[in-house]
Amino acid sequence: MTRRFALTFDYLCPFARNANEHVITALRGGADWDVRFVPYSLAQGHGDEERQAVWDRPDPHRVPGVLALQVGIAVRDRYPDRFLDVHEQLFAARHDRGEDLKDRGVVAAALERAGLAAEDLLAGVDDELLRQLQEEHEAAVRDHDVWGVPTFITDRRAVFVRLLDRPEGDAALARQRIAQIVDLVDDPLELHEFKQTDLPI
Repeated sequence: MTRRFALTFDYLCPFARNANEHVITALRGGADWDVRFVPYSLAQGHGDEERQAVWDRPDPHRVPGVLALQVGIAVRDRYPDRFLDVHEQLFAARHDRGEDLKDRGVVAAALERAGLAAEDLLAGVDDELLRQLQEEHEAAVRDHDVWGVPTFITDRRAVFVRLLDRPEGDAALARQRIAQIVDLVDDPLELHEFKQTDLPI
């Protein structure tokens, strides 16, 4: 039976990178999963409620993460066969290369490394994509009380999860790790919080 779940992402978060990278590696390794990748803006979610919403600012692309999220949405919906590559490269730009995702050149280079024509894609980053980001972010908050990334969402509930390791190309490990998490998300529902008190040595 195909396993279905959603996973939130913002390219700014290292823990989102870890979880999404596990899912990417497992899918490339043949995992029979139907995964919906859902954008969530940390800049909006963790901002001051009194401030203007990210999507309503005069230059939202100067807000950390917004341009990359729009590009991620565009590739996910228009070039789904290339999404995993772009997804991985945008995370890598931020966390492996230490680059600034507000820089269009950085985002363009990530797209090129994933084999897509950056100029055409970036030219299509418009108000419509910004509104789509807003709608998907707000739907995650409204429908699942999402407040951060990465959050795993199934038909039963949504759970924020921090993974400390990366798959390092090991598809079997990635598949096992994500399957364990989704199992905990789905059952038992009586387990509400499970948090280690310190970091493992």
